[in-house]
Amino acid sequence: MLPAVVAALGWTAFTVVYFDSSSLHRLSGLLKMYDYTGYTVTLRQMPPGEDYRAMFKDLKRSGETFFLVDCPFERLNEVLVQLQQCGLLVDPYCFFFTNLDLSTLDLSPFRYGGANITGVKLVSAAQPLIGLQDDVDDDLEDGTQAEAQAPTAMRLQAALFHDGVRLVGHALQQLAPHALATRPMACNASDSWEHGASLFNFIRTSEVRGLSGLLRFDHRGRRSSVLVELLELAEDGTHSLGFWNTTEGLNMTRARPRSPGGYLAAQNPIFFNKTLTVLIAMTQPYSMLKEASKKLSGNEQYEGFGVELIDELARMLGFNYTFVVQEDGNYGTCDPDDGTCTGMMAEVNEGRVDLAIVDLTITSDRESRVDFTTPFLSLGIQVLYRKPTKLPPSLMSFMSPFSNEVWLLMTAAYTGVSLLMFVMARISPYEWNNPYPCVEEPEELENQFSLRNAFWFTIGSIMQQGSEIAPIGASTRIAASIWWFFTLIMVSSYTANLAAFLTVESQYKRISSAEDLADQDYIKYGAKRGGSTLTFFRETTNPVYRKMYAQMMEWDAAGEPVLQHGNEEGLDKVAASDDYAFFMESVAIEYMMERNCNVTSVGSSLDEKGYGIAMAKNAPYRSALSAGVLRMQETGRMMEMKDKWWKNKRGGGACIGPTVTDVNELNMDNVGGVFLVLVSGSVLAIFVAVAELALNVYRTAVKEKLSFRDEFLEEVRFIRKWSGSVKPVRHLRIGEETKAGSPDSGGGTPGDGDTPEKQRQGLLS
Repeated sequence: MLPAVVAALGWTAFTVVYFDSSSLHRLSGLLKMYDYTGYTVTLRQMPPGEDYRAMFKDLKRSGETFFLVDCPFERLNEVLVQLQQCGLLVDPYCFFFTNLDLSTLDLSPFRYGGANITGVKLVSAAQPLIGLQDDVDDDLEDGTQAEAQAPTAMRLQAALFHDGVRLVGHALQQLAPHALATRPMACNASDSWEHGASLFNFIRTSEVRGLSGLLRFDHRGRRSSVLVELLELAEDGTHSLGFWNTTEGLNMTRARPRSPGGYLAAQNPIFFNKTLTVLIAMTQPYSMLKEASKKLSGNEQYEGFGVELIDELARMLGFNYTFVVQEDGNYGTCDPDDGTCTGMMAEVNEGRVDLAIVDLTITSDRESRVDFTTPFLSLGIQVLYRKPTKLPPSLMSFMSPFSNEVWLLMTAAYTGVSLLMFVMARISPYEWNNPYPCVEEPEELENQFSLRNAFWFTIGSIMQQGSEIAPIGASTRIAASIWWFFTLIMVSSYTANLAAFLTVESQYKRISSAEDLADQDYIKYGAKRGGSTLTFFRETTNPVYRKMYAQMMEWDAAGEPVLQHGNEEGLDKVAASDDYAFFMESVAIEYMMERNCNVTSVGSSLDEKGYGIAMAKNAPYRSALSAGVLRMQETGRMMEMKDKWWKNKRGGGACIGPTVTDVNELNMDNVGGVFLVLVSGSVLAIFVAVAELALNVYRTAVKEKLSFRDEFLEEVRFIRKWSGSVKPVRHLRIGEETKAGSPDSGGGTPGDGDTPEKQRQGLLS
């Protein structure tokens, strides 16, 4: 049965999702039809457990749209729910479930997604199942038992069990007239019941009508009168597509739409039993000959994005199609003045073909004589050029992580913080220390933050090194902490960005846009001769592009090979030299970049246009085809097909590698905040330094009973000298020390009468 059903569905390549090894045994007849020389059949076993979403997501990424599912009834509902969660119960996916109990499930939640869900069920050959309800009730011995389940919701297992019991009972009734004698028998005895063979013969030759149909067996003991109904789930419920039986095979009673979007076919009866002639050209990836181990014929010998697009529309709208090839590959143009067309456009305009599909650009000239569907791909003209060469590293590349502005501001910050430390150290009284701790009452104090030491301290922080200079005052410590924070952020940012610069090699870009080509004369450029791209340059109102068109015509008149006969020629010329650029559609450039790693696109698109399916003017099926294209775009099917033929098939993905992006130098937009923190901290440190000075002067004035104003101005006068790291101690109490150490007191020591300077030198000696 399965081979006939799959053939009727039109599936030539599909994926089998099975539960266990018993599923493969049931599908063996189908799998024998598909060997390695024919179409591809993929086998995917359901993982253990009850979560199949990971596998379903893999199936979605594979691009396959036809799935045959064999799983137990207990898993059916969960499988459907998870398929819906993974976005597979939508147009254009098709599912055929082999379980004969599919119709007993509540399928209403899965009607509206757009996917085509087909299944089978076992039916009675002579009467509806509902008519056997009375037979079921009569077979129940206890009339007080709960009412039997309605046959319309009865599972096949229960129906077969009922039929088996009924068949054995019927056989025993036929055997009863022979006066059966009963005698006890051991279960493990080697002998058999003497009436067993007779009972088996009565079973095999009996004809009994049961819930699963007429019970009739052939000479091999197999049922010979099985009737299976083929069902399709639609938005308004399930519909019968046909019947299969063991004698006549499959009989389709209703024309089946070829796609999950069957409602579109119902809305467009013009396609019913209609075969369209579709004109194609051998252009990658739209139309190509299949790579097969045996010779193919008819539609089966072609594949590609355009071929698959027509096939999807045919399944969606319910029409048949025949491909014919434009041998010269000329897409053609139309003259709106005299109405003449050439190439593929002439075949469509003159009615020799119904449709034409390839990378046909929708232009006003072509639309003057033929109609197009809604664009199935949107694109624009871009520049195909050889990938930029890598530049050798610069001698000053270590400067690259920061912009020049940041470097200048860092230098200014270093200078400013150094001077600030010097000034605050002179202001703060806590930075003036006794240079000789042995002298309890020194006459002079020293400051460690001389101008040279201040610059050394700040440069040591930048270089992540110590300087043996430690600030003491609160103000200088605040300034130092803010500076350390600043250097921490800047050094870390520099290191990180330098690592990025070292791993990414700079590239020399000779051009970065189409306008750059117009402003130079060392790179020639061109387009496809007679194509829509050249037409764009000829008819544009942009003065830059008109200048480029005139230049291309001048080169062509001079014999320069700038205009090519096809995109492949343009690709070869671009890949061979960096002195030539080629204008072509962006989607074609994407396709080439997936397979040719030494070319790239340059700049943005010059215009906006689209590819469409061409047909005769005022063709009655234009709206239906456009609706089908829009449907595929809305469901994401169009993008899936594009990824399949651009990135996966026929060498796609050859240039996949780590994405290398340009590394930008850090400017003030990136590090401006840390400069703001540095300035704010420095201002705070200045206020603290002034407060320290004022507090110290106040304490001295109170202690010495002096004027605060005079003392403060005296300190300011000393600070304003900006020279020297030695500060004389004012208000020194030397009189008491002299008295304590005089000869009259008997406690004098040599040198007591000397000056303080001489006393210090004596102590040092």
